[in-house]
Order: sequence, then C-alpha cells, then structure tokens
Amino acid sequence: MSLSILGIGTAVPERAIDQADAADAAGRLCGFNDKQRRLLPTLYRHAGVRQRHTVLLTAEANGHPGGQFFYRSVEEGGPHGPTTAARMQKYAECAPGLATTACRRAFANASIEARAVTHLITVSCSGFGAPGVDVQLIRDLGLPADVARTHVGFMGCHGALNALRVARAFVEADPEARVLVCAIELCSLHHQYGWNPEQIVANALFADGSAAVVCGHASESAETDERPRWLSSGSTVVPETEDLMSWSIGDHGFQMTLSARVPDVIQSSLRTWLEGWLAGLGMDRAQVAHWGIHPGGPRILQACVDALQLDPSAIETSKQVLSEFGNMSSPTILFIVERLIRQKTPGPWVLLAFGPGLTIEAALVEPFVRTQTQIGMSHRTEASLGSPS
Repeated sequence: MSLSILGIGTAVPERAIDQADAADAAGRLCGFNDKQRRLLPTLYRHAGVRQRHTVLLTAEANGHPGGQFFYRSVEEGGPHGPTTAARMQKYAECAPGLATTACRRAFANASIEARAVTHLITVSCSGFGAPGVDVQLIRDLGLPADVARTHVGFMGCHGALNALRVARAFVEADPEARVLVCAIELCSLHHQYGWNPEQIVANALFADGSAAVVCGHASESAETDERPRWLSSGSTVVPETEDLMSWSIGDHGFQMTLSARVPDVIQSSLRTWLEGWLAGLGMDRAQVAHWGIHPGGPRILQACVDALQLDPSAIETSKQVLSEFGNMSSPTILFIVERLIRQKTPGPWVLLAFGPGLTIEAALVEPFVRTQTQIGMSHRTEASLGSPS
C-alpha cells in the first residue's frame, strides 16, 4: 500500500520584501559599522533569493527599515532585538491564518471537505504554543472535534517529509483515513542582530510560508492515477556532524548554527547513502527522472548536483522556489512538489531535504503521469518494501 497525495495548497503572506531592501534594513537596524553595512548587499545577493514574504510587513510602516515595526534599531530597542516571548506572541497571532489558507487551498485542490479528515499532522520549528495551530485549524476549518492530532516539531527544513512518513503509516493502518498535513513557518520572526557570519547567512535566506497536503490510500486497482503516489522514504544521520547545523531557543529568538562545511559534507556523504537506499528499492540513480531538492542555499544545491552528477537543470525548480520565496524551512519542499505537479513533471521523483544532525531525508514519489510499465514497477517496489519506512 502507498500514500496518495489527493490535494496540495500553499500560502505566503500578502507582502514581500526585495532582497536588496532586506539587506538595507538589516544594515540600518543591527548596529553594524560602515564596512559591514557595505558588505551586506553582496552577502544577501549570494543567497540566491530575489524576494521573501513576511508577516511583519505593513502598509503603515512605509519608510521604516524593511517596511515593518517589529524590529527596531539597536539604539531604540537594544542590541539583540525582540525577546523570544514577543516573537512567540507574534507567531500565535499570525501563524493560524496563514496555515488555514494553505489548508483551504489543499481541500479545494483535492475536492474534499474538511469534515472528511480523520488525522491532522502539523509541522513547525519556528513557533510554539498550546493550544496551538492544530486546535485553531480544527476551529477555523471545521475539522471534526475528534480528529487525531500529531505534531512534528523542531525538525527543521525536512519536517514535512517526516510528517508525510507519519501520514503514510496512518493510511497503512486504515485505508479509509484522510490525513491533512500542514507545515507552517514564520522564520522572519527570528532575525538575529550582530555580526555573526552564520546568523547573517540565515538572515539572508529564511522567509515565511505554509503548505498543506491532503493524503489518502492509493488505489492498487486503477490503471491510471491522477494523483502523485508516495512510494517510500529514507533517512540517515551523518556521523560526527552534530555541530554543523543547529536550531536552538535563545532569549531573543531561535538561533541557527550553519557551518560553511555543510555543503562539503553533503557532497562527500550523499551519493553513497542515496545509492544504497535506492538499491533497496530496486532502483538506481539513472531511473530517477526528476529531483526535488530543498533549497537550503545555493551552495547546498550545488553540492547535490556535484555529489549526484546531475545536470544543472535538475535543480532549476528548487532554484526558482528559492528565488521567489526564500527558504521557508519545512513548507519549502511542498512548494516544490506543488510546482512539479502543476508542470506535470515526469517521474519518478526523489525529494531531498537536510537538517540538524546532520540529517538527510529522502522520499520516492511517482507522479500522476504513469505508463503501464511504471505501474508494474511501483507495485514491485511496494511489495519489496513491506511496511512504510
């Protein structure tokens, strides 16, 4: 049995900031000296981002640094920015509405009513609260009060892949299950002050967004299937890399550690593990028609190209999403999936994302355009898997 993606929806805040304006705002707010302010535009350009959406932008803040009131200069608000409590209050105010919009779009795409949902899985690493987004989704969407709830928290950029693995387990246990997965991140709430190169990279990359997927049992009898099929997932933690990437809670927001060594570690470790994982599914890299790679940044994307000897066009969709939306953490891979579905991209696809650990997460997806030969391959693959990984 496999998981079918019945519908998908995405949402971003109404307003976006150009990357050049974001660099200018950071230079004006964070107490940098003249030399550092001159360097910021170059650093932000190298992030591969053209614009980013954020819940902090308001029409009333026109002329204020970044078009927002939340972050104040070090002279006005202190050297570290808003407290974590203030940032979590903003998360509680803004996250439910954005998540609700993404879910409603997923329901419309799936032609399924909210009352049909049996399981709700929420994903976030940028905010906490109880009652949380899950309870508010039950209220605002009209989900059944007895819907089974699960939260995937603080797993970083690969969190949506973890959530879909959980969704597959639910569908495996109950073919009648209808699972709603919703990833919501407000990364712009965790902008960090000070001249720390790793923090500046994060400041230049991360953005806000939400994505939702409605999942159900994939029919084994249909000769053609109009919905993508989630065949398998895999995960590994690269040994002795715990210090290369982290996401910790500080007094002034969540703080990211992102070592410059991460792309090199991905380049040296990804291929061997991935080839072994695919071999266990009866496949090799040559049979993968398309790669959906989470755009952790341009160097990470290039590391994947080099490690897997891919044509540069293989990461074009990932680069487009990074340019248009920035790195939204967990929802980003689902933005890529939505685009692959819309473009009727032939498969099978392999999805990849990376997170603290250093963790590599992968998924094998068969899109809706299938030949009879591909159907036979998917059945053989699922038979070899037994239970969801």
